[in-house]
Amino acid sequence: MIIDRARFLSDLHALRGFGASGVGKGVVRPAFSDADIMARFWLAERFEAAGLRVQIDPMGNVFGLAEGRSLLMGSHSDSQPEGGWLDGALGVIAALEVARAAREEGGPAISVVSFQDEEGRFGGLTGSSVWSGKTLLVNADTELDYDGISLKDARQGIAGRVTGWVDPAQFSGFVELHIEQGLTLDAAGEKIGVVTKIVGTREIPITFEGQQNHAGTTQMHLRRDAFQAIAEFNTLLNDRLRNVVTPMTVWTIGHVTLHPNASSIVPGKGMFTMQWRDGDTDRLIRMEKIVRDTAQEVADTRNMSVHFGPMWALEPVAMDMRLKAALEHGAKVAAPGSWRLMPSGALHDATNVARLMPVAMLFVPSIGGISHAFEEDTDEVDLVAGVEVLAQAVASLG
Repeated sequence: MIIDRARFLSDLHALRGFGASGVGKGVVRPAFSDADIMARFWLAERFEAAGLRVQIDPMGNVFGLAEGRSLLMGSHSDSQPEGGWLDGALGVIAALEVARAAREEGGPAISVVSFQDEEGRFGGLTGSSVWSGKTLLVNADTELDYDGISLKDARQGIAGRVTGWVDPAQFSGFVELHIEQGLTLDAAGEKIGVVTKIVGTREIPITFEGQQNHAGTTQMHLRRDAFQAIAEFNTLLNDRLRNVVTPMTVWTIGHVTLHPNASSIVPGKGMFTMQWRDGDTDRLIRMEKIVRDTAQEVADTRNMSVHFGPMWALEPVAMDMRLKAALEHGAKVAAPGSWRLMPSGALHDATNVARLMPVAMLFVPSIGGISHAFEEDTDEVDLVAGVEVLAQAVASLG
């Protein structure tokens, strides 16, 4: 099965034009933005031109369906608020090219998908979460973005093009090509990473509530300062996790908000998200206990209260052995001596799709390990290598 490199790269650059930032190859294409919706309708046209039947579900996931039972391939086409041109988009256009090549060469039937809101304007991996049944659409509809817009309202932008839900039973499996978004492959000078598993994730919103007060007259030992609570929590947590985690375990305090966030006021409330990721479910559970116990201890010591919001959880996902073996075969043929087996530290739609069918993933290098930034890039030689590995893998599956 021979791919058309020029056609693949042309489509990939054309997709970049929707939401191009004007800064390098950067893209601003958040889910349900005008740029995202235009990109989805353009993808639908490209799918149709490739002989695929287009369906757009109520969540905004865009499918190009082959006849009969098929292997599903793809990723997402929405971006971070300030994102790169390849994150997600590569997997969609690569899948389209493999689907075309397979059709032209009489190969296996390939269907294509661009999932919606992988980047989390309304949660995280939202389109695949709803399609896989992990999240009910009626519940997802209540999610608000940081501007207070609900998913239900945002979905009106594609309402006129919705054709209905796509039955996952028609697919034999799912394969997703993605940029690594890390430094491993680039630092090693390798072209391909065959993913072994996707790590699990936990995320909890946490709020410390103390006492808002005057910054000039409230003595330090009398303060119930929410920011100081967050700072102490961070220090204690780093120390207490040291003997529990592995070098691949990560944890992050993010989206910190202080109230009232004024220079002359001791903040009475501090809100933040606590996220951690690891490939072992038991370790994720142990880390949760440390997170909760440490936050409670800090609150008690400082005469404050702490509140935990609902936890968002995704379990680690092992790649399907048969599909992974096909990707290994493809790597040996298309990138001999320049590939490795590796885990994914980033989350991907394949995590949710694994609820429905076997899944596998493939990585190409990220230059400098940079992603979720305008500077995100991959050498075109490596982009093409990724598609060629996919094509070899599909051919070997028959």
